Amino acid sequence: MEALAEGLWGLADFHEEKGEIHKAVKCLEAICQSHVSFFPVVEVKTRLRIATLLLKHSHNVTHAKSHLERSQLLLHSIPSCFDLKCRAYSLLSQCYHLVGAIPPQKQILNKALQLSTSSGNELSVKLWSCNFNSQLANALIIEGDYQSSIAALESGYICAAQISYPELQMFFATSILHVHLMQWDDENLVEQAVNRCDQVWESIEHNKRQQCLGLLFYNELLHVFYRFRVCDYKNVSQHVDKLDAAVKADMQQTREIQELTNEINTLNQSLSRSDLHYRDRSALAEKQAQLQERLKSKTRLSSSGQHYLEPAYFGNVKRTLEDKLELAPSPIDGEWLPKSAVYALVDLMVVIFGRPKGHSKECGKRIQSGMHIIQEELVKLGITDGVKEVDLQHSAIWMAGVYLMLLMQFFENKVAVELTRSEFVEAQEALVQMKNWYMRFPTILQACESIIQMLRGQYAHYVGCYSEAAFHYLEGAKLTESKSMQAMCQIYAAVSYICIGDAESSSQALDLIGPVYRMMESFVGVREKTGVLFAYGLLLMKQHDLQEARNRLAKGLQLTHNHLGNLQLVSQYLTILGSLALALHDTVQSREILRSSLTLAKKLYDIPTQIWVLSVLTALYQELGERGNEMENVEYQRKKEDEMQRRLADAHSSIHHIELIDKVKLEVQQFHEIDIKRTIAGPSMGVNLDIPESIGLSTPLPAPSSSKLVDLDSRRRGKRKI
Repeated sequence: MEALAEGLWGLADFHEEKGEIHKAVKCLEAICQSHVSFFPVVEVKTRLRIATLLLKHSHNVTHAKSHLERSQLLLHSIPSCFDLKCRAYSLLSQCYHLVGAIPPQKQILNKALQLSTSSGNELSVKLWSCNFNSQLANALIIEGDYQSSIAALESGYICAAQISYPELQMFFATSILHVHLMQWDDENLVEQAVNRCDQVWESIEHNKRQQCLGLLFYNELLHVFYRFRVCDYKNVSQHVDKLDAAVKADMQQTREIQELTNEINTLNQSLSRSDLHYRDRSALAEKQAQLQERLKSKTRLSSSGQHYLEPAYFGNVKRTLEDKLELAPSPIDGEWLPKSAVYALVDLMVVIFGRPKGHSKECGKRIQSGMHIIQEELVKLGITDGVKEVDLQHSAIWMAGVYLMLLMQFFENKVAVELTRSEFVEAQEALVQMKNWYMRFPTILQACESIIQMLRGQYAHYVGCYSEAAFHYLEGAKLTESKSMQAMCQIYAAVSYICIGDAESSSQALDLIGPVYRMMESFVGVREKTGVLFAYGLLLMKQHDLQEARNRLAKGLQLTHNHLGNLQLVSQYLTILGSLALALHDTVQSREILRSSLTLAKKLYDIPTQIWVLSVLTALYQELGERGNEMENVEYQRKKEDEMQRRLADAHSSIHHIELIDKVKLEVQQFHEIDIKRTIAGPSMGVNLDIPESIGLSTPLPAPSSSKLVDLDSRRRGKRKI
């Protein structure tokens, strides 16, 4: 009977290699449904094989789960078979995860850990213990139990250290860092986790590090997230560069492997000819051997020999080994994100790093590249035009969530780039697309609702609709639990109120700035601090408290320059400081500051800020009596204003303009919300990428000249201070 089982196993392998999964499953089910009894071990192996095929090639998680639960019952009667028991536990855990059944998943993993604890200290036992701790940590993350998740990962780290496996230690060290980045309870603990990753990575031999591509991407991306979060833009560049170089090298190797494979296939066809002369056949065979050796040297070593019971791919997308970025060895399912998602994420990091520096052309290329990758993957998941959240297979929700969240991040940055360059129509189109995606997938993209509202505020502000801008900013603040996001929305709304210019609006701005200003030291990094100092300095200037405004703005400028490198915000700071210097009759400093600001605004193609600077320069030349410079400046200013008016007219005449600025909240229908929320929370902490909000401060457009600022009557509202 064993020979019959082996024959059916072999036939199933043959059908799987040909892509005939249905036939492969039928061959294996013949063993399970046979009237003749097989040994329990044979049936268990067969059922595990069926479950693996179903998870790998279909969405039939329920069928896979029933085979695994039957295997569990059979294994209870078998005293040994440690490896089979562990494989059954692991696959069943993943099935529960895919259907969102977290309590039974935790139960099965705790049983698995009890088994591994009582089974000695062999290498395979420790590896399985690492597997179960890793899966348990992911399950705990879904329930929001960060501390228990870290404890499970620490247990895995200790197991890896006990078997002197630094690559596996690195897997757990990076996973612990990821959880700390998600929780961010204590900045010191996060920094310690970062340092441990650095130490473990350095302990891995150099030649082995080159083979750990998945770990390299994971580690470097987590470092980038950390540096962005603490606003350490100067030190983030080395990590972004390393990621970009790794992607390019991997793409080059993939191309070379494909070329070699194609060449070998062509040779195989030639060698299959029956009329081939012996001498020609010998030469072709020699060339074939050389090509195969080259191909072997380029492909990474893998555990493909154990592919029968290989853990399932989360998301049920069939991917070849070359499409995976494994983080840990078998039997751990150590993939964080698919290679395509990592490629897109690296493009996104380049955009987030380069956009504040004015690298608009490179950002445009990367946004296009990343969005192209994502669109291709969404199609593979069945997400085409018209498909909505309710149409998704449950087991595809998590992977869809990863790509959709990435897509929204690209849209967010595209809107920011286009607004900075005063390309309002392009910004409209990107924002409308972003809104449409949200309307189709409201539960998966629920976290994006506040960002869309904030971007509607950004758009309204840039096109001069300040009241509408303030409304959308404040709506955005209501829709998020993030203190950082709430603070930034309040700051943006305050700037919009200041631009309205009347006494009531200035009072509303002060009411918004005050709470943020008082708690600005409590935020991680300096993003909120630089924003609130900008808004407060602008308000103080309007209230004629020029020296105090100068102090606040100088401090904000220094922080922005040292930590953020946001050229648009630096340019705006300089413009206000130049206005202040002129109001204080320091014309030498005013000229120097304003010229620097104008240079930056030109580099960014930021027309509103250019007009703002030019208006202040005109006032400066008037005060100095430099008639020639004044006339030249006024002429250039008029050209820019004409250009701006054309762009604004195009924006206002667009069919999307009213839709975006209208003081109406987004109304969507939620679909099976609880199930989707549970699914997108896992399985490997990938949806919460923890990428920081990346939009620069809005330009107050059009800003009054320095003389108008000085002449504002502030006596009616008094000089309320924070």
